[in-house]
Amino acid sequence: MRLFGGHIASRILLPSSMTVLKFGTDGWRDVIGEGFTVANATTVAKAIARYVVRCEDARKGVLIGYDHRLSSDTVAAAVAEVIASTGTPVWLTDKPCPTPAISLLVRQRAAAGGILITASHNPYQWNGIKYKASYGSSALPSIVAQIEIELAEVQKNGVAPLPPRKELIHSLEPRAPYLDTIEKLIDWQRLRDAKLRFVFDPMHGSATGLLPALFARNGVACDEIRGERDPRFGGVHPEPIPPHIKPLQEAVVAGKYDAGLCADGDGDRIGAVDRDGSFVNPHQIFALLVWHLAGTRNLPGDIAKTFSVTKLIDKLAARFGRKLHEVPIGFKYICELMLEQNILVGGEESGGIGTSLYLPERDATVCALFLAELMAWHGKSLGDMLRTLYAEFGEYHYGRVDLDVTPAQKQKAIEHFSSEKTTKLLDWPITRRENMDGIKIYLADIGWLLVRASGTENLLRIYCETSKQETTQRALDGVTKLVRTL
Repeated sequence: MRLFGGHIASRILLPSSMTVLKFGTDGWRDVIGEGFTVANATTVAKAIARYVVRCEDARKGVLIGYDHRLSSDTVAAAVAEVIASTGTPVWLTDKPCPTPAISLLVRQRAAAGGILITASHNPYQWNGIKYKASYGSSALPSIVAQIEIELAEVQKNGVAPLPPRKELIHSLEPRAPYLDTIEKLIDWQRLRDAKLRFVFDPMHGSATGLLPALFARNGVACDEIRGERDPRFGGVHPEPIPPHIKPLQEAVVAGKYDAGLCADGDGDRIGAVDRDGSFVNPHQIFALLVWHLAGTRNLPGDIAKTFSVTKLIDKLAARFGRKLHEVPIGFKYICELMLEQNILVGGEESGGIGTSLYLPERDATVCALFLAELMAWHGKSLGDMLRTLYAEFGEYHYGRVDLDVTPAQKQKAIEHFSSEKTTKLLDWPITRRENMDGIKIYLADIGWLLVRASGTENLLRIYCETSKQETTQRALDGVTKLVRTL
């Protein structure tokens, strides 16, 4: 079993004939027809229901949505019945919707919580259940811990069956209130005057139609590709990075669009393509949004980033006089900060970016709106604006490799890079280390490399950023070769 958000739940010891279900930061996921079954989904739903009844005001109800994956609507209906059987009112969406829409409506309606049937950016063979807390974002560790306790109890001792309460299940149209809310975030007149043309790629996911609808009703040109529902996502992972976004890159060049904008399978992670078809990576998107919100628009608030995000954010925060908060990897840590302090914008390496102007939650559509507004404000392409940033702050080239390793190799790699006896990587001296989440080594003045072990898989994640693309690739290749010898 695997987890959302890298959260490692304590293992529940059960007889070998039983399935072990674990709950992570955003919920639970597994392969459809194997671990992910209606029976297991309702078991997880029972644990969430027990948490809501015991720890929230269940009278405020639970909102339930679902994505485009196989049988997501069927599972959502089954989960709704479980929640309603406890006497908790349920609002079940009447169509697929992006995760941020449920997060927003949970907060606007002061609901007890929200549930999404989705596996986010995972391959089509997977599905899962995300839980959104009453404040409209990922569950804090304390909430996750309580749901874990309830899940352990449900699996160990079962729960007495409750009579159905279908009269407590109501229909919810999620898209209109969501679009009405995010439409207010940007300057549409400025965007109309710029006369830009966009193409949007939801990758067959549940963000389908959102950006084109907003642009159409505000007089901005925006076409859409891969907008039809396809539970197989066209045979690619619904993650807005290469090679999965090749159709968007081709569409931008062929249609001579000013930019291509992209969302993952459940609409919370952003991707972008410049007018020449080149990929704009999540670090660059985050930097552009910081430049826009903290610089161009001069909006108040601090900046937050996770441990694996580009150092360009540090330079931008200093340039605009903002305090920078660096947190472990996982948007839950940014969310926690947003609930406690004024964080203007926070982001992670995977393309999850949120702003306090709207919700302490990742949202691809909102990020796409801000990117479009940024282009209109400056009258430049995404690539041109990145070159402007690099001219002032220097170049930053990022790369990442996920290595399949044995548990022994994973442990040896962490020990190797943690050891003070390791003083060089290839021909670069190691000048200092940080261990907030994995081991980050600084290579003289050229950049940094982070080695981080997956807690749920036999994977070693290698992240690197230097001032030249070829240097970054050389460092990643060198570490890959080294790890294979351990």
